[in-house]
Amino acid sequence: MTTEALTPLWEVFIRPRNGLHHRHVGSLHAADSAMALQAARDVYTRRGEGNSIWVVRSADIAASDPSFAEPMFEPADDKIYRHPTFYDIPDEVGHM
Repeated sequence: MTTEALTPLWEVFIRPRNGLHHRHVGSLHAADSAMALQAARDVYTRRGEGNSIWVVRSADIAASDPSFAEPMFEPADDKIYRHPTFYDIPDEVGHM
């Protein structure tokens, strides 16, 4: 059995505080999700900079290929209703 099978690679995401999004901070090897969470806490939040941790097996992430970005994202340019400038926002709403 390979080392990768025993300790798969995990991607670590930390949310610094409520209201913000999780941000990718690095990777680590761990046998399971519980160990990955503990290792992520020990390695990436030593100074208390997070209040939420996500760990995801690297093998389970599906990602687009940057070399195909134009055909993948270009069709959105012709749909003006997807752009926020298309809508009028009432003053009572405030900052969105």
